Amino acid sequence: SRFALAHEAAHHVLVAGGIGIAPLVGMADRLAVADASFELHYCARSPARAAFRRRILASGWAPRTFWHFLDGPQAAPTALDPVLDAHPAETHLYVCGPEGFMAWVLGAARAAGWDEARLHQQHFGATVEVAPHDADFELLLAGSGRRVQVRRGQTVVQALAAAGVVVPTSCGQGVCGTCVTRVLSGEPEHRDAFLTPAERAAGDFTPCVSRALGARLVLDV
Repeated sequence: SRFALAHEAAHHVLVAGGIGIAPLVGMADRLAVADASFELHYCARSPARAAFRRRILASGWAPRTFWHFLDGPQAAPTALDPVLDAHPAETHLYVCGPEGFMAWVLGAARAAGWDEARLHQQHFGATVEVAPHDADFELLLAGSGRRVQVRRGQTVVQALAAAGVVVPTSCGQGVCGTCVTRVLSGEPEHRDAFLTPAERAAGDFTPCVSRALGARLVLDV
């Protein structure tokens, strides 16, 4: 894979745009365990929109993380320029995020003289994973008493949208927390990488990826 870690590298520069942080958190964990030299640059709209923020701040490698918050939608993360300009031959660059962001970072890196063998990119596709044990289940919407069926291969967000109930979403991958909804009754099957055990115990639920273990969930919707 072009996105496998180049373990021979003397230094690793990880660059994430928005939800592209997901695979890079795992990479940072592996590099930290291997006691490798690395730094992570995370470009996000705002602290509130930065997925994994709590997880990163609580990690042992938090001091190696540099946060770049973009105010306007067109703002280029120019804070990366000095990082890209300084590129010893033994340093490898890994970038993951929206297509335009990756094109910008890789273009800037090439212009700064990085050779292709040291550039790694990961395309982040939002696909719904279907587990073998997935089954249909029912949602009961506490606010209206309406019942909504969630089919196998369909997310809770999709089922609600089809019923005319729109839940705000951002990543669609269970990593950003935008869609968090409260479960009042029933046992969820949590598949997110965002909620803490305490938040799950309190009833928080990510309808973009998580499902029900039983036949029904009652949502505070």
